Amino acid sequence: MTASDLASLADLLAGPVLPAARGLLGCRLTGHGVTVRITEVEAYAGTAGDPASHAHRGRTPRNAVMFGPAGHAYVYFTYGMHWCMNVVTGADGEASAVLLRAGEVVDGLDLARSRRPAVRRDVDLARGPARLCAALGIDRSGYGADLLGDGPVRLRPPVAPVPAAAVEAGPRVGVTGAHDLPWRFWLAGDPTVSAYRRHVPRARR
Repeated sequence: MTASDLASLADLLAGPVLPAARGLLGCRLTGHGVTVRITEVEAYAGTAGDPASHAHRGRTPRNAVMFGPAGHAYVYFTYGMHWCMNVVTGADGEASAVLLRAGEVVDGLDLARSRRPAVRRDVDLARGPARLCAALGIDRSGYGADLLGDGPVRLRPPVAPVPAAAVEAGPRVGVTGAHDLPWRFWLAGDPTVSAYRRHVPRARR
C-alpha cells in the first residue's frame, strides 16, 4: 500500500455514502491482531431522508461521531449484548455512515477463533456485524477511532481492485424505515456474506 492508495481511500470516504459503501468492499480492517477482508456493508444517509439512520433525528451523544470527519469509527451497542461498527463518510455535518456487516478473516485466524470459540466454521467468524466486531475485538473503546491512522483499529484499501461485476446490491437487513432501499452491498458468491432477513414488526398484544 502506498500513501497515494490511502489518500484515495480517504477521498472516497469523504464523498457520498453509496459510492463509499461500494468502495469499502474488499478493504482490509484490522482490529487488535485480526484482519478481515470486508465482504458486506450497508449504507445509511444520516439526517437527509433516511429514517433507518441513527442520526435521522439529529445529533446526540451516541451518534456525534457520525457528523464527521469521515474515516472515523462509529461503534454502538445493540440488543444489550452486541457491538457493531460503522465507517463515517461524507462531508462534515452530513452524518452518513456505512455499517460493516461481514468479512473474511485473512490474518490472525487463531486469535479470531479464540474470541469466538463456539463457531464451527471459519466463514462464520465475522459473518454478521456483531460477529465481525467480536472477531476483531472491537468494543466501546473503538468509538471515534481514526481508521486511516495507525491505531489498534485500522482500515486499508483492497489488495486488488474489486470489479463492478463482483458487487451485488439489495435491501438492508432488519430495519423498519426505508427497508426496501437497495443500500446493502456485498461480494457476489462470497460465503461470509450474511443471510438476508427482512424486518417483520412484532404484533402488539
